[in-house]
Amino acid sequence: MIDYRQAFDLAPVGLVLSRNRTMVDCNQHVCDMFGTTREQLIGQSFQVLYPSADEYERTGARIKLSLNTKGLYADDRLMKRIDGRMKGEPFWCHVTGRALNLDSPHEAGIWSFEDLSATRPVRAELTAREREVAAFLMEGMTSKEIGKALGISHRTVEIYRAKLMRKYKASTTADLVHKLVVG
Repeated sequence: MIDYRQAFDLAPVGLVLSRNRTMVDCNQHVCDMFGTTREQLIGQSFQVLYPSADEYERTGARIKLSLNTKGLYADDRLMKRIDGRMKGEPFWCHVTGRALNLDSPHEAGIWSFEDLSATRPVRAELTAREREVAAFLMEGMTSKEIGKALGISHRTVEIYRAKLMRKYKASTTADLVHKLVVG
């Protein structure tokens, strides 16, 4: 007999069960990653894990579109530590989620969180929109694809990409992506 609770608690990635973008259960790995306790997370909105309320709202809108059509969503994004000695510290995190009801994607879901900070440190101070564009660039998306995903023009994406290239002192988009990946 498999003990599913024990498997959930001991999973090698952070796991969260959600209802309407509120955490209803999580494993210890999530608590360790965000520097908090299970009691501090249960009943909280996912918003506490984001660098800003604006990023939480925009990401939620983007997630909903994907969850409505595929039932799945995954990306790399900046999240923030909640407590402990690294409180407020941003870090790159790979997030994957599955909606349990395609007709109402935020109603219930399961989410995995993987801390990427060991391989992808945050080095430059980025705005929320720059972080979104950077995450899509790392997925290999074009300016037109990023613009469509974010609901902005591809020319606006190119402006953000140019800002990222200056901040990371990158000479080409490939160089920028490499610097984003390695920090």
